[in-house]
Amino acid sequence: MTKQPLLQVNDLSCHFDVSKPWLNRVLEGEPQRFLTAVDQVSFSINSGETFALVGESGSGKSTIAKLIVDLIHPSSGEIRFDGKTLHETHGEDFKTLRRRIQMIFQDPFASLNPRWRVGDIIAEPIHAFGLAKKPSQVTHTVEELLEKVGLAGRDRFKYPHEFSGGQRQRIAIARALSAQPDFLVCDEPTSALDVSVQAQILNLMRDLQDEFGLTYLFISHDLSVVKHMADRIGVLYLGSMVENSPSDQLFTQPAHPYTRMLLDAIPDHEMSGRQRKQVTGEIPSPINPPSGCTFHPRCEFADAMCKQKRPGIIAHEASLVSCWAVEQGRILQNGPVCSKR
Repeated sequence: MTKQPLLQVNDLSCHFDVSKPWLNRVLEGEPQRFLTAVDQVSFSINSGETFALVGESGSGKSTIAKLIVDLIHPSSGEIRFDGKTLHETHGEDFKTLRRRIQMIFQDPFASLNPRWRVGDIIAEPIHAFGLAKKPSQVTHTVEELLEKVGLAGRDRFKYPHEFSGGQRQRIAIARALSAQPDFLVCDEPTSALDVSVQAQILNLMRDLQDEFGLTYLFISHDLSVVKHMADRIGVLYLGSMVENSPSDQLFTQPAHPYTRMLLDAIPDHEMSGRQRKQVTGEIPSPINPPSGCTFHPRCEFADAMCKQKRPGIIAHEASLVSCWAVEQGRILQNGPVCSKR
């Protein structure tokens, strides 16, 4: 019997109404306008796995993160966690489900209450979910979590502004862990940090994943960071999933032209001498996206079919790809594109 994934996302879409007020539209004769932030995205994450979402700014990564943690609601589609549909779960069942899903935000300073001591910030989920009854138990748990993320127990008396950016992100991680979660949504957790601090935080997250058996949805625009973390990678473009691939294969044999373009943007520190193509064009407006395949204005392999009809999802070796050129065999595999350390 095949074990079901911990998280399943099926045909998830999210549209935002960006129209002018009703009276303005009537007087000016303008229709309603909708921004498509997420467009029929599907993926699954197994327990203990790290699944990464990558793409340029505006591709829908953070919107998917907010949908999964129920900060915003989908326009259509389904999110299932441990076999339960998120929007159909209510009461105590939803509270338990919500405890098991926590989030680490991009900006550690903005996500921490500047008026609260660190100990109170970390203890808040413990009180909210009733995970400890005695104050001494809460204090012990807070100090233990601070030590696990590389800080001292006595740091619980300090305020967020007394810490560096990397230390504040460690506090944010400790707060997420205090709810005893199974699943962490990590929305660009290292993008606001120095490169040397990024490596420390990433290594900490991997150690905590092994220790607590955590499952990660890791969101980043930096493929060099994703290479260090992910088991599988989903590539988003203008709200759609264009490639879903094992990490090793994506870095050595990328299928979709957009994935290849992202890989070409990574600095070649190994000085391999491989040929690169310059990143061209900009991501189109999600209010008025191109017809057919939304990547076709920037794609060197685009033909008439790409401009007219949206490609479906096909299996390509171990990957899932949405591309007419791949489906029709117009893209040749030219050997390794990026070596994975």
